[in-house]
Amino acid sequence: MPAWTSDELAKIGKATELQITSRRRDGSLRPYVTIWVVRSGDDVYVRSAYGHENGWFQRALSSGSGRIRAGGVERDVAFEEPGAAVDAELHAAYHAKYDRYGPSIVGTVVSPEAARSTLRLLPR
Repeated sequence: MPAWTSDELAKIGKATELQITSRRRDGSLRPYVTIWVVRSGDDVYVRSAYGHENGWFQRALSSGSGRIRAGGVERDVAFEEPGAAVDAELHAAYHAKYDRYGPSIVGTVVSPEAARSTLRLLPR
């Protein structure tokens, strides 16, 4: 499987927002949704601030693939649930990047429900 380039990781990591979409059964892309994104090491993660049952998140889980745009990078991706082992490092990454927006807003992406709604983005 392809890896993110260092340039892609830097650009996505610096981007405040990411646009994400999943693929329909016929392969076409759904409309993009704008969300927050964090980088941890050589991986890129997103979370559903509105929980595991949120529409975009469920469509991403169901399709398993889509496309992202952030920081001048546009790339096809696969979606993978990373599991709880990354929760602490991602909570720290979200706090470091987004605490300037205040605790009530950052709380939506560091809650237990948001942690349960985490996807690793794997470049294709």
